[in-house]
Amino acid sequence: MKISVIVSTYNAERWLEKVLIGYSNQTYKDFELIIADDGSRPSTKELIDRYAANYPVPVRHLWHEDKGYRRQEILNIAIIEAANEYIIMTDGDCVPRKDFIEVHAKLAEKGRFLSGGYCKLTMKTSEALTEDDILSGRCFDANWLKKIDKLGFSQRLKLSSGPVLGAVLDTVTPTNPSFNNCNSSGYREDMIAINGYDERMKYGGPDREFGERLENHGVKGKQIRHKAVCLHLDHARGYKTPESLAANLAIRKEVKEKKINWTPYGIVKEAGVTVE
Repeated sequence: MKISVIVSTYNAERWLEKVLIGYSNQTYKDFELIIADDGSRPSTKELIDRYAANYPVPVRHLWHEDKGYRRQEILNIAIIEAANEYIIMTDGDCVPRKDFIEVHAKLAEKGRFLSGGYCKLTMKTSEALTEDDILSGRCFDANWLKKIDKLGFSQRLKLSSGPVLGAVLDTVTPTNPSFNNCNSSGYREDMIAINGYDERMKYGGPDREFGERLENHGVKGKQIRHKAVCLHLDHARGYKTPESLAANLAIRKEVKEKKINWTPYGIVKEAGVTVE
């Protein structure tokens, strides 16, 4: 299976570089890496170009002008631009373990999307990670991470479970297999069938709404939170506002109640539709 990995980013070169290192070290090689850039400064492009010049897989940088939070717009462009049949969605602050893409490829299934999670790190640990820590894999060792700073129980469980226990935990977990942009995947044709992301939505649940429309379309979630492992680097969330959260919840409520599977505010804009 040929895969397109879409990584969203915005003005976070220190974290994006660690992510680029992680994807350079994957056991599964048949993929392209697309950086969906929501208007970052020139230094982000310089970083990507530097890595792309000698990267083990094709790297593409998709950018649009910074006009505020428009991540869903650049993600929709990335879905259309993706060259391959299967897409992994992730973020520029999520460092993948070396088997990350391999797990998604093995578990991909028609009529399903894969729902992963992440191991959240503190700022101290996030800043401490080096290139060698990522390439050697030591940063995915719970005991090693605990020596730097605190690590929650659920994070330790994800890192330490292994394939057999991971399968059991993914079966019994009460967590809903929702679409999480940090670590989820599905078939490109299904994403296009629901018209991509709703571009009205700001921070706070646009990926969940995307998954809810996939489910209304008949594509159900499949839990892989203890199998596909990535580390979430800490950062501030200045774009998170009560207004954006409330507006997003209203959209999600309508999607659930009316079982909507298509947004007129997505890849294709219906006549008369504008996105503020």
